[in-house]
Amino acid sequence: MKKIGGFINPWGNGHFTRMMTLDDAINQNIEDEIEIHYSSSGEIYQKLLKKFPTKKNNLHNIIMPTPVDGRRGPSVTLSLFNFFLPIDGKPPLASVMAKYLIAEGKLYDKEKFDLVINDGDVGSNIIAEKRKVKSIFVTNQFRPRLCKSKSFLYPGALYISKKIAKASKIIVADSPPPYTICEYNLNFPERIKEKVVYAGHFSNRTAIKHGPKSDLEKLIENVDDFGYWMITGNKSTNKTTANKYARTFHVDKMNNERRIVSHAKNDSSLDKVLGKDGKTYSISKAFEKHVDWIQIDVGFLSEQEKNTALGLCKYAVINGSHTAMGEILGAKAKPIIGIPVYDEHTNQIKWAEERKLGILATSIKQIARAISTIHNNYNKYQESLIEFAKNYDGSGAEKTAKIVSEMLED
Repeated sequence: MKKIGGFINPWGNGHFTRMMTLDDAINQNIEDEIEIHYSSSGEIYQKLLKKFPTKKNNLHNIIMPTPVDGRRGPSVTLSLFNFFLPIDGKPPLASVMAKYLIAEGKLYDKEKFDLVINDGDVGSNIIAEKRKVKSIFVTNQFRPRLCKSKSFLYPGALYISKKIAKASKIIVADSPPPYTICEYNLNFPERIKEKVVYAGHFSNRTAIKHGPKSDLEKLIENVDDFGYWMITGNKSTNKTTANKYARTFHVDKMNNERRIVSHAKNDSSLDKVLGKDGKTYSISKAFEKHVDWIQIDVGFLSEQEKNTALGLCKYAVINGSHTAMGEILGAKAKPIIGIPVYDEHTNQIKWAEERKLGILATSIKQIARAISTIHNNYNKYQESLIEFAKNYDGSGAEKTAKIVSEMLED
């Protein structure tokens, strides 16, 4: 039996989503018996326990160094201090780094992996090279462009890119050029391009089995148009995005702009409908009373509800995460308004803006202006999106599973 190690960076949900989509593809497309182990920590480790309740022996809780949360996403200053000092309850990164590499090394020695797949875990990539284990690094970043104000981080980015380059294969979870959303986050040198594969987005290809329509779906199906506002990311990113959305909704131009706000939290207390009459209703009551609504807040949408909302919305407002951009621009062909938190987001939204797929907005005024621009030029955006969607490749997980099979056979 072949044995695979999957190492998932716990910072953000995108790494987990990709790896679980790949897990499904491996199990569906590789006939040989395979044992897969996963390593992560924090919220991602808890998600692994929930997904694989009968395979706890194959799940490994190894704490990986992550940035310190600030007011607007990860704080560079606090993270630099945290390298040698405990900050916000987090032990010094130097000690965490040493323990994490030792723990992963022991896992390698114990399990004797035939192949490892690293999604964002650079440390595992280094260990794989030293142990002479075949490795795949799944990513949408290599050497990202940095804002001028963060140019001092370039040496660190260069160091990480050199460690990523040690992988046997580098899988870019995006469509091949010239339709690569994360193009400005890559910048591969010629010397490693032969090991780079543009596999496509790791889209969930499982058909959604539509059951009876929910009250939410019934409430939105007959309105003229609305925006779909997504709140995603870790705690600080989530809070930053939610605050910016709330301030935007108080701008005069937003008085008649319908929107659904998805909080991505499994918390039904967030579910509510704000009517144009200024009153607040439950979703069921709003449907019963045929409320003329202006805003719907939802803690957590089912896959069916999310699919319906994205299909009916006029545009989507997101922070620029790679997974969400692929789903919305490629699979749904809807324009985006991107409100970035990281340089990674900014690069991807700029790429989309240059191709008339969306608009970059960093201030409240810019967000309101972007909505007007999309409304006034919707046909032009639709033309660009239709062309992009034709060339969107969502088969990344299946193609990567095939590469996994080939590498295990060699």
